[in-house]
Amino acid sequence: MPVGQSGGLTDEECPVLLIRSAYGRGFPWNSLFGASFAAQGYRVILQSTRGTGGDFHLWRHEAADGQATVDWLRKQEWFPGAFATIGPSQFSYAQWSLGLDPPPEWRAAVMQVAVHDFYDGMYPDQHCAFNLELALIAGVTFFHQGAGTGRYLRALLRLVRHLKHAVRGVPLLDSYRRALGGRRQEFEEWITHPYQDDLFWAGADAGPAADRMTVPVSLVSGRHDLALDQTLRQYARLRRAGQEPTLMIGPWTHTSLFEQGRSEVFADALEHLRVHLRGEGERGTRIRVHVNDAWRELNAWPPPSTPIRYHLRPDGELGELGEPGDGSTSLGYDPADPTPAFAGRLQSRTAGARDNKTLEARADVRTFTTAPLTTAREIIGTPTAELYASGSTGHFDLFVRLCDVHPDGRPVNVCDGFTRLTPDHVDADRVTVPMGAAGHRFEPGHRIRLQVSGGAHPRFTRNYGTGEPLATATELVATRTTVHHDPDHPPAARGGTWRHRAGPPLGPAQAEVRQASTA
Repeated sequence: MPVGQSGGLTDEECPVLLIRSAYGRGFPWNSLFGASFAAQGYRVILQSTRGTGGDFHLWRHEAADGQATVDWLRKQEWFPGAFATIGPSQFSYAQWSLGLDPPPEWRAAVMQVAVHDFYDGMYPDQHCAFNLELALIAGVTFFHQGAGTGRYLRALLRLVRHLKHAVRGVPLLDSYRRALGGRRQEFEEWITHPYQDDLFWAGADAGPAADRMTVPVSLVSGRHDLALDQTLRQYARLRRAGQEPTLMIGPWTHTSLFEQGRSEVFADALEHLRVHLRGEGERGTRIRVHVNDAWRELNAWPPPSTPIRYHLRPDGELGELGEPGDGSTSLGYDPADPTPAFAGRLQSRTAGARDNKTLEARADVRTFTTAPLTTAREIIGTPTAELYASGSTGHFDLFVRLCDVHPDGRPVNVCDGFTRLTPDHVDADRVTVPMGAAGHRFEPGHRIRLQVSGGAHPRFTRNYGTGEPLATATELVATRTTVHHDPDHPPAARGGTWRHRAGPPLGPAQAEVRQASTA
């Protein structure tokens, strides 16, 4: 017998909440969704997806299995004729997969830190730089969590113990095995199929569901959520399709959502279900974004803005007015001692907003910083770095990060971006690096800093400097990367193959930057 909203048993017909999970039905999901929503009067169906805790495939069966589950619901005598769906990360992928052919009984979807494209998750820069940290941590979760808490904890401890070897050893096709407890075909398929048009990835993108969705969607993400950009792309796609999704972006990472944001996230879900599944009332604010220490209600994402352009200048200066500075900046990158991933959109313990002082003390990181601000500046949208750069081997990466330097000298990361370049890149061509969506206010007295380095390993697999395939590469070649400040004085071609001219680094083409009130 279902539990009523007052917490007692009831004979009343309860609205149905469907949750499909590749992580099993045990802790914490049985508490976060099962007990919590049952206590609010919902009949919660928590289903393990095909192969959970054993042999499974991330996406090939999701659409068909979701439809089969709904067909099963229809045949239950207690089914009231309508249901809603809810869940984070892969749970949301299951929802998007269902949306490829929306059942008529579906009334509402709550998607939290939502993933809709597994290729984009594994290769987020679209240039075949693999998200190794995500693949290892998610792999442990997919392979083991559904098999029980004990097995999952042992697998996590094994990953921690062997992580350094897994991400530093060569070839990767061998070094990962100790961390994952032996060979895993799924992981090997991820690293041996780096191209999006490979048939292996067919069906991995459930994004087209946004064009077909017939149910109201609540999208919830965090400033440092590794799936934030996917969430915002689906938000825009739903809007173009004539839908009115709600959007909430909090001060969270992909994994801290239910720890730091539980009250806001739970309240948002209850309101969405109350309105669209129970049919009671209307939704209030449609867009809520956490900026610094306060929630902001917006009419659109991103809001209207006035772009601001900054230029790299000599001696580490980041200047707003006038022409770009003369000269160039060089930095080394050694894959034997790669620039580490620290802070930002990670799954590891340093995820989120952090003091970057230790990272910036490395010899392979360069910084450019404004003078202290006299008025506040805000970024609500996606700032973009525009660079002209060359690498000594032709195979090199650019990792750029925007930081807020506090009056006490602490540089705290706001957002960042990455791109991988090959010999096909012509130095005279501008490199545009979107630095991810942000909602941040730089207060008076603070400084804006652009951080430039040659990587962020293992968030993005290190560049071997050779162009060898990721899975089998064994040779490590250090690279010298040069970024030029002056667009009118290109350096001489190097080796008869490299051409280069300079350009402004922080461009407004896609940035949502505006002058803020200091009140």
